[in-house]
Amino acid sequence: MKVLIASALALAPLLALADPDPAVMAIKREAEIKWVENPAAPGLKFAVLYGNPPAPGPYVIRVRFAPGVLSPPHFHPEERQIVVLKGTWWVGAGPKWDRENLSPVPAGGFVVHRANQIHYDGARDEEVIVQISGNGTNATTLVNEAGNPK
Repeated sequence: MKVLIASALALAPLLALADPDPAVMAIKREAEIKWVENPAAPGLKFAVLYGNPPAPGPYVIRVRFAPGVLSPPHFHPEERQIVVLKGTWWVGAGPKWDRENLSPVPAGGFVVHRANQIHYDGARDEEVIVQISGNGTNATTLVNEAGNPK
C-alpha cells in the first residue's frame, strides 16, 4: 500500500503538466517564442504572441531592445498598451529625437501610446523587453524633425 501511495505521489506532478485542450486555451511558453530581428532597426527583435499585427484585429507582440537601442521618432495608427516585462524602458515624445531627455519606466510599468502621436523609446544600459497589445493594423511610421512622415 505504501508503494502504491508513493508511486501515485511521484506521478502526480507529471499528470498536472498536461495542457488543457487547445480549443479551450492556447498556451505559449517562453521557450516557444520565436524572436525575429527587425531588419529596419538593428538590435531590436520582436515576437508575435497572438493575432496577425499587419491585419485588422487584436494582437499581442513582444519587443526586445538590446542595450543602447532606441527607436527613432515614429507613430502608430492604433492605440497600443505596453507592459514593461524586463529592464527599464526609456520613453520620450515629439518629433525631435532627444536621447538625453527620456522618462524611465521600470519593469512592471504600464504605458499607453495614443494613436497617431509621435514618440520614441528603447533601452539604455540594459536589455529591455516590453509586451504590446493593440487592435487594428499595426504599423510604424517614422517621422522627420518637423513631424512629417519619412
